[in-house]
Amino acid sequence: MKLEKEKIFKTLNPNKVWIPVLLGVSIVAFLFYQDDTVTVENLSLIFEAEILPVALAFFVLFARDVGYVYRIRMITGKRLTWKSSIYVIILWEFASAVTPSVVGGTAVAVFILMKEGLKLGKALAYTMITAIFDNMYFVVMAPIVYLIASGHIFPQNSMIETQLGRSLPTLFIVSYSLIAIYTFVMAFAVLVNPRWFRWILLKITSIKFLRRWRQGAYEQGSEIMMASKELRGRDFSYWLKISLSTMFIWTARYAMLNCVIEAFSNQSFFEHIVIFARHVVIWITMLVSPTPGSSGTAEFIFTQFFKEDLGSVTFITIIFWRLMTYYPYLFLGAIVLPRWIARVFKKKK
Repeated sequence: MKLEKEKIFKTLNPNKVWIPVLLGVSIVAFLFYQDDTVTVENLSLIFEAEILPVALAFFVLFARDVGYVYRIRMITGKRLTWKSSIYVIILWEFASAVTPSVVGGTAVAVFILMKEGLKLGKALAYTMITAIFDNMYFVVMAPIVYLIASGHIFPQNSMIETQLGRSLPTLFIVSYSLIAIYTFVMAFAVLVNPRWFRWILLKITSIKFLRRWRQGAYEQGSEIMMASKELRGRDFSYWLKISLSTMFIWTARYAMLNCVIEAFSNQSFFEHIVIFARHVVIWITMLVSPTPGSSGTAEFIFTQFFKEDLGSVTFITIIFWRLMTYYPYLFLGAIVLPRWIARVFKKKK
């Protein structure tokens, strides 16, 4: 019992909350210091935010989280209660916030689902299908918004443009391609032919200089097969519910920024399309960020993309955006984690 509790705290340590918080505050403070337009007068503009967009932003935030809870319950075939689903989502978001974005909270999610009473195969299957559908949304949506807002997505007069030149669009295409390839390979492996996928992994790791990873490849292939077995025989309504809820969740996630910006700067319909498209591009950068929860990276990239359009309210918008979409999960996780630990271990007594 004691060893299991230590394992949980090692995986999800509430003390890690302060790492991304301090890092994010440091980056924001640096941006504040470097930006001559950030003054007391400009900061006071936060009190001039329009009420309706702010209220809409909170509504979108709440609706998105409700969507997350609904989806995880539907994915698990209602094996999780509503209460368990809420715990899972809060801790999953918390894990994503305290780990580097390149790592994410997916591995932790398997652990959480198992502690909620699901067997390893089911926990793996539900986590993998969640990741596949999340990535699939991006794979489908990215080219759509890219074409609609073509020529307006990437900033023209910013640090990104002057220092990286035309490499940012290239980075977007490369990152998108890697995510698309990974998504389709995983979808094929989990939903079509997991045995073939394991065979390919074993063949690749039979090469002399790759043999050290052969055992890991076998385990990964076996996990894919286990997950695939759990997902066989699902009816059309099961996949439809997951697809629609995923579309709702991620559209709400991206639309959050539109609401926040509208609260401080009136935008036209096309400008909102551009904001949405830029958020998609920003998300790519956040996915490869080495910092916990992309803390610091998100603030910096946001400044480069929107400073030209938002001007004096850029700094306020950054604070508002991160306060609503990132930091709440740090504090919620720190509060919920101890209660969850007591809850899951109480079940075993």
